[in-house]
Amino acid sequence: MKKLFYLFLPLLFASCSNQSEHEIIFQSKVISENWEFSEAGKSEWHPAKVPGSVHMDLFHNQIIADPYFENNELKQRWIETKNWTYRTTFEVDSLNLSAQRNNLKFNGLDTYAKVYLNNALILTSNNMFRTWEVPVHDLLQLGMNELRIEFESPINHNKEAVKNYPYTLPSGNETADIEPKVANFTRKAAYQFGWDFAPRFVTSGIWKTIQLQDWNYARITNVYTYTKAIEEGIAFMETEMEIEAIETGQYELEIDGIRKVKELKAGINVVKHSFEVKNPNLWSINNEDPNYLYKQIIFLTKEGKKAFYSQTEFGIRTIELVNEPDSVGTSFFFKLNGKKIFAQGANYIPQDVFLSRVTPAKYEKLIQQAKTAGMNMLRVWGGGIYEREIFYELCDKYGIMVWQDFMFAGSLYPESEEFTANITQEVIENIKRLRSHPCLALWCGNNEQEVAWKNWGWQKQFGYSPEDSAKIWNYQQYLFRDLIPKLVAEHSSTIDYTPTSPLSNWGTAENFNHGSMHYWGVWHGKEPFENFEKNVGRFMVEYGFQSFPSLETLKKTMDDSSLYLNSIAMQNRQKSYIGNGLIEEHIKQYFDAPSSFEEFVQLSQETQAKGLKMAIDAHQRRRPYCGGTLFWQLNDCWPGPSWSVIDYYGNEKIAYEVVKKAFN
Repeated sequence: MKKLFYLFLPLLFASCSNQSEHEIIFQSKVISENWEFSEAGKSEWHPAKVPGSVHMDLFHNQIIADPYFENNELKQRWIETKNWTYRTTFEVDSLNLSAQRNNLKFNGLDTYAKVYLNNALILTSNNMFRTWEVPVHDLLQLGMNELRIEFESPINHNKEAVKNYPYTLPSGNETADIEPKVANFTRKAAYQFGWDFAPRFVTSGIWKTIQLQDWNYARITNVYTYTKAIEEGIAFMETEMEIEAIETGQYELEIDGIRKVKELKAGINVVKHSFEVKNPNLWSINNEDPNYLYKQIIFLTKEGKKAFYSQTEFGIRTIELVNEPDSVGTSFFFKLNGKKIFAQGANYIPQDVFLSRVTPAKYEKLIQQAKTAGMNMLRVWGGGIYEREIFYELCDKYGIMVWQDFMFAGSLYPESEEFTANITQEVIENIKRLRSHPCLALWCGNNEQEVAWKNWGWQKQFGYSPEDSAKIWNYQQYLFRDLIPKLVAEHSSTIDYTPTSPLSNWGTAENFNHGSMHYWGVWHGKEPFENFEKNVGRFMVEYGFQSFPSLETLKKTMDDSSLYLNSIAMQNRQKSYIGNGLIEEHIKQYFDAPSSFEEFVQLSQETQAKGLKMAIDAHQRRRPYCGGTLFWQLNDCWPGPSWSVIDYYGNEKIAYEVVKKAFN
């Protein structure tokens, strides 16, 4: 059994000589080795990679073929209906046990899991988007300890809940002919249940790290540094810290060299520190200056004994959404550091269905591509995930603002005390995790829920009476116009909130004068590209046109015998209900009919490029009436036709160069 490595965070406390060298300060052990997994009820165990997913573990053990190859998506549906067990052992020594506190921190469990430490149940999880932390001091034993996690199929878990709910609620992303549809009852990434650009792989597993944390005295659990105001060359800043103390007493805080003595009570304490920065170097969009991120160092000691050390970065800036009545309707634009800007960029989706495969290098490459293309805003779309820290760090670094959706998209959600409590904690945790990033420009409640309720005919489709409709819709309104904005105001008051995107539907000309717009007349409305030029809203959040990835990309997951438009495998690649036919129609408007599939692929990209150019040019010409343009979509989560300008493998389509030229 290998001994797992330690991350010693408080190295800068070495100068405190009055503390025993055998005393725990704060340390975190990542439990990532010696994992194995099994289908529940079976005795055969296989090696597992953690973080990971059951699909990838099955693939790495050659139990299944590449999920993305040909039609394996359809052949591997059985995996989502099974329960799976993961287990490992890890070593604990006397130094670990000497700590006053030992916690196990689960940064991401997907999704319904029971966690056992040395056969004692310590956690029942029900949300992929949450972090779970459990005190385990009394359960740890000297030597080897066993950690076991039993995952229940999300399909199995929610069957009865869906069946017994008084109404059928639309789960807008689930296009597969599979019942019951449980995505909207399940707090996990919705696109993994399928979308019009994504395959259906309903995953389970340990998708983020697990840590054993040992500590004494107190620890800092959150640091939030933000700009209160910038006036006459002075930035007025505040740092808000959450400090968990084991015992009530006096503690010493040192923040950037300023020492303070604080009386802390046992439990969670909120401590604030105000400071000023003269002649600040402001964070701004597509910034080339390496000095616009400031480092902040915090020491926490107890009676001269080391407790905790924190080093973070912050940016100095103000971002404001201006969404108010004006002479032509209702504005929607952003001010950065007091100046109106034209937002230009794209909608971002997760880079893979199997999230553990997205390496830091892939994040770096994609955000670099966005920066090179002149983008200053990316929208993290609400059908995916709250992204990993590295995504926001890169956006901080390269000066790209982030429009952050909460993870609700195209569906209605079940009303219950348990569900409300669950998402309340989800929202709070993710606000606190992301709020310090200077790139964060906007919180958005959901994707397309209000426009769907008002325009997609759900009431008739699902047979809602007026009384049913009122009850169902009142709860949705409570979530996105009451609960979540209150949580944003409480925990992230300097970042604006909008309840949904879009605020206006493209169905009438008047609607283009008001708020945010998803314009899908070109595509779902089957309108010509020329309509991009006359249908310009106040802020264009979504619009676009599909193309195929290159033949080389398709060949990586398809047999040569399937490389034609009407093959069974190619038809399954196309997730849009009107995709291939609409692409063909638009190709014929601008080019001669393709003579081969390879030429079709090429012309699909040229057609997409033509459409995006017409749209972006129209939006830019209508400045300042139009406050921004974010096309759908930047990237892909698997190799197939979609609205992306960068394919699954990071290859740039023809439209990428068109966008780059337009934005630069």
